[in-house]
Amino acid sequence: MKNIKTYISDNKDRFLNEIIELLKIPSISADSAYSNHVLKTADMVKTSLEEAGCDTVEIHKTAGFPIVYGEKIVNADLPTILVYGHYDVQPPDPVELWDSPPFEPVIKKTELHPEGAIFARGSCDDKGQMYMHVKALELMVKTDQLPCNVKFMIEGEEEVGSDNLGIYVAENKGKLKNDIILISDTGMIANNIPSITTGLRGLSYVEVEVTGPNRDLHSGLYGGAVANPINILAKMIANLHDENNHITIPGFYDKVEELSKEERAEMAKAPFSLDAYQKALEIDAVYGEKGYTTNERNSIRPTLDVNGIWGGYTGEGAKTVIASKAYAKISMRLVPDQDWEEVTELFKTHFESIAPKGVKVKVIPHHGGQGYVTPIDTIGYKAASKAYETTFGKKPVPQRSGGSIPIVSLFEQELGSKTILMGFGLDSDAIHSPNEHFGVWNYLKGIETIPYFYQYFTEMNADG
Repeated sequence: MKNIKTYISDNKDRFLNEIIELLKIPSISADSAYSNHVLKTADMVKTSLEEAGCDTVEIHKTAGFPIVYGEKIVNADLPTILVYGHYDVQPPDPVELWDSPPFEPVIKKTELHPEGAIFARGSCDDKGQMYMHVKALELMVKTDQLPCNVKFMIEGEEEVGSDNLGIYVAENKGKLKNDIILISDTGMIANNIPSITTGLRGLSYVEVEVTGPNRDLHSGLYGGAVANPINILAKMIANLHDENNHITIPGFYDKVEELSKEERAEMAKAPFSLDAYQKALEIDAVYGEKGYTTNERNSIRPTLDVNGIWGGYTGEGAKTVIASKAYAKISMRLVPDQDWEEVTELFKTHFESIAPKGVKVKVIPHHGGQGYVTPIDTIGYKAASKAYETTFGKKPVPQRSGGSIPIVSLFEQELGSKTILMGFGLDSDAIHSPNEHFGVWNYLKGIETIPYFYQYFTEMNADG
């Protein structure tokens, strides 16, 4: 393809200014106080798609936040690529741990990003990576090099479970018909070691509530005489792992995919420094399921983690009470073949069974999704691999991700399409954490690489 680097160089400042303006909007889907900001972001995405060259762009209302759909149809006989992304972001809490305000984007140089990184909530997950595709389309349209049809489906509820996306997909199968789905909501090993995500873990996310007495009690008058829900909850949570950090829920591992020694050996070839990993996190040891390496624990093994826990008095100073209630939010990352709804039910049954007398337990399922594996022998994967090789100068490494994108399995179920995960972020970009950032180099490299995927996917389909 011609003039890609020149076009990016000529428009670099504008590309950066546009994503910075998008990042300024606090599109937090989990907090209703920000609903108007989420809607404003949808409007901005619509305008961006129109300006990039889409012939049709529409905002589809849902029971929650809207889905932005756009398309550029070159020729009905050519392949069609459906790009998925999301414009909502995680809450920025704890805000006090940010070095700069989460919705006042700044570009700062770091050790891994000497050309600078954009620090803002959503910079990597997923506004920055989603917007690469908008600018890649603009580049191809403005230089008259778009080789295929492109459709966009950008939603505003990914960070809260995509509850309404499934309904939209089921009702619009004809409109969304495609030959491959392309997503950039993952990462790569390093800037000099490109990689393609070939597997995602599934997710089961629940909230638990433990209730003891009918009101908060004086800890002196009642301490030792009634069950303390906070103490009980802590014991119950501790009971969910054994001494080898194996999850104790009966039936939890029944459908876990066990990779062969050969597959695990191939995974081990990916560059990884345990010392650097520990240094980056400022920890003196790793922790996890016995018998597996760090990279296996965070990708091919299921997990159970407490994401939040609260109850009683947490304000300044002292208040000696036994709380009436205690709460926790718990996520389970699942591997292929584990069904998230089945695992949720297994958790509920087990958690209720280990509650002692004197308390009542409620388990509230929130959301979840299935795991996913992308075969590496498909045209889609081969086109992506060749695109990375063209712009990075080396073949990308296939790798499994520990993250979850539940709608990927839904896409295959409803649309019959495989998904290619072309991520350009780094593990160190602090997504979901304070000081989230996305390298300027990575952002521009994504815009450079995506057009080659379009080209190679179209060529490979023509070759049969």
